[in-house]
This record gives sequence, structure tokens and C-alpha cells, in this order.
Amino acid sequence: MLLIPLSSFASTKNEIKEKLEKTENIYFKFKQKINDKVESGECKLSYPKKIYCLYDDIYKKVLVSNGRSLIINSKKIKNYYIYKLKDTPLDLILDKKYLIKKIESINKIEENNDTFFFEIEHNKNLVTIFFDKKRFDIQGWTTVDIYQNKVETKLFEVETNLMIDDNIYRIQKYIN
Repeated sequence: MLLIPLSSFASTKNEIKEKLEKTENIYFKFKQKINDKVESGECKLSYPKKIYCLYDDIYKKVLVSNGRSLIINSKKIKNYYIYKLKDTPLDLILDKKYLIKKIESINKIEENNDTFFFEIEHNKNLVTIFFDKKRFDIQGWTTVDIYQNKVETKLFEVETNLMIDDNIYRIQKYIN
């Protein structure tokens, strides 16, 4: 892990901030690791605070936020799980204005071979957000879920500002 030299620190912050400001939505595929369990799928994220993820599993697990609530449902469970978005780390990750404000106020951005990253605190837990070094797209995050499990999410095949039908974020569609 390296710290960015002061001369390029401001430039890196500006590049990440500008990319976020220009991004209205993101399509991506993901791999998510919770403890030793690995899941994958694809998501459509629209700012502010909307996300639809379909997991690549036999149960067709879906995670959806309409900006206020977060629902998780699948053929495996008899009922769905619903949470207040503000009680989850996704509340910060899906809030572009909040991320931009945080980027403006951070004193250090760290880097590894592929990404720039910075940390923020949410409900006494650390959230790390990663950005691609070439395109400055969001590249993933590390959080702690409501059950205190470490969750690592890595994004790939990231595309921005596509046409997305807002109806996919209607959580009523995913309630059993």
C-alpha cells in the first residue's frame, strides 16, 4: 500500500470527483466475498441511492434499493428481507453527493497496483471505497454488514451513463 505523493494527490482527488460528478448511473458485474462465501452477479446503480442486483445463483437472489429501503429476496427464502437503506453501508456508497463531499475533505488517498482508495466511517465501521487508476470509475468497496461480516465487493466490466429503466428499482416487484 502506497501513499500518493502530495503533487499528484490534488489531481487524483479532482479526477475521482469529476468522474463521479459526470456519472448518473453505473452498470457492472461483481464478485462479492462475505467471510469465505463468494457470490457474483450484475448490478445497475442509479444515483441517488438506487441499485438493482441479480445474483448468479440457482435461487435468483435479488437486491434492490429504491433510495429509501433495501430489499433482498430469492427463491430460497419464504419471505424477503427489508432494511432501511440508511442503516446499511450502501447508503453512503449509493450517495454520489456524499462521496464527492467526502473526497473533497479527505487528507489522504492510498493506492495499490490497480486502484486508488480511501476510507470513511459508517456506524462505527470502516468503509473502504476503491477507484480504477486509469478511468477513475468506482471499482468496489469493503464494508461490514448488519451481521458484522466483512463484505468485499469487486466490480468489473464497469460502464457508465447507460439507459436504465427506473422501474427496476420498484421494490414492490420483488416482494413474495
